[in-house]
Amino acid sequence: SSNRTGSSPLIFILTGIPSLPTSSYWMALPLCCLYLLMLLGNCTLLWMIKTDHSLHTPMYYFLSMLSVADLGLSLSTLPTMLAIFWFESTSLRFEACIVQMYFIHSFSAIESGVLVAMAFDRFIAICYPLRYASVLTSSLIMKAGGAIFMRGICVVLPVAVLIKNMPFCRPRVLSHSFCLHQDMLRLVCGDVRVNSLYGLTAVILTKGLDSLTILLSYMMIIRAILSIVSQEAQAKAFSTCISHLCAVLIFYIPLIGLSIIHRFGKHLPPLTHTLLADAYLLVPPVLNPLVYSWKTKQIRRRILILLCQRG
Repeated sequence: SSNRTGSSPLIFILTGIPSLPTSSYWMALPLCCLYLLMLLGNCTLLWMIKTDHSLHTPMYYFLSMLSVADLGLSLSTLPTMLAIFWFESTSLRFEACIVQMYFIHSFSAIESGVLVAMAFDRFIAICYPLRYASVLTSSLIMKAGGAIFMRGICVVLPVAVLIKNMPFCRPRVLSHSFCLHQDMLRLVCGDVRVNSLYGLTAVILTKGLDSLTILLSYMMIIRAILSIVSQEAQAKAFSTCISHLCAVLIFYIPLIGLSIIHRFGKHLPPLTHTLLADAYLLVPPVLNPLVYSWKTKQIRRRILILLCQRG
């Protein structure tokens, strides 16, 4: 085993897609298109919410927070993903790997918290519609947003601190095109019990509690919808939740799949791990703007107005 010395910095080797050459332009071009689509979709959403005063409501404020989290998550992986497939550059210094790992896990925790806030927004809108404006005030939304971002920043910080001084074995080859905590941890030569325990605790305190909170919210939402007599009113109430439900499934399904194969799928081919990790980090930022643009009437109408004006 070895660690960094004064003369030779610690270097990690990133992996592209197993069984494919490192420099693969047919992979680089779709990746560039995905990142451009992500940037265009999320920046357009943020611009529309900022400029259209009819969208200055709690639901769209939370949607803008989701777009910021999606942008941060995607931009955290952008440098190494494109460096591998465009420039065949697979080496990454330890310090840069720590920074990338920190931002990936922080923005992932932030996105999970925003999905909880959006579930609370739908819960109040459907279960207590008359109290919606008095409960979800601008002050509460700002405090909730600040708490969500601070939680994501603070809960991941010990993960980076704990792993910083650990000794790493050779060869230091990671399984993905970016740095993840679980992936770095398997290369440590020393005792990883504290790191592993805190990492598991951080996941439980963020995504574990968040998923349970969202599930509880939707149980109460469904109960409230079923108590409505009119079927038309039931369908209308449920339609306001479809976009958020899609965002939750898009985020949590790859996350749960990745967690399961990291724990129990070591016998699976490396390609499975790679594709699930890429889906977990790339699919939500790309699909969320599309889902909300397609399923939300106000945003769809605003996009049509812009297209007509340009036409």
